[in-house]
Amino acid sequence: MKTVIQMLATLLVIGAISGGLLAKIFEWADPQIKLNAQKETERAIFIVHPEGKSQERVSGIKEELYKVLDANGKLAGYAMPCKGNGFQGVIKLMMGVSTDLKKITGLTVIEQVETPGLGSEIVNDYFTDQFKKVNPEPEIAGKKGAAETPNDIVTITGATISSKAVVRIMNEGMKSLHELKKGGKI
Repeated sequence: MKTVIQMLATLLVIGAISGGLLAKIFEWADPQIKLNAQKETERAIFIVHPEGKSQERVSGIKEELYKVLDANGKLAGYAMPCKGNGFQGVIKLMMGVSTDLKKITGLTVIEQVETPGLGSEIVNDYFTDQFKKVNPEPEIAGKKGAAETPNDIVTITGATISSKAVVRIMNEGMKSLHELKKGGKI
């Protein structure tokens, strides 16, 4: 019995020390993690709006949305982080749109855990550049083979679920933007 108590006490001490060390390491690293996330967001904003020279977060709304300004300080468009479920996990995107919300200026995948070699193809330019050419109204559609209408995106063979997830996430983001515009918030 005495041996069991000693083992439990030893495990308790080791667990407490390990937990305390992990908490301290997280506390130490957290500011750098947040700074890196902010840098990644800014990098993504200027990928989806290459003409942008500065950005500012839109205040007074629950959504994360950025105004992108050109060299003269004039509104060039909006950048909105969007996320949703893919085949294997959450897909996080940055979507750029024009000021009138009628044109997608760019799309970049910030984070994804899709199947390497298949679903992970959603990060490639040949897929994301398609969004610059489509009409986002009334909504974007994912099609196999070839685009049939101005709203169609050609899905990636073998990664249809991931491709359609990106399309769904983009459509949800556009819906949110239209609601904000309709409500006079942007």
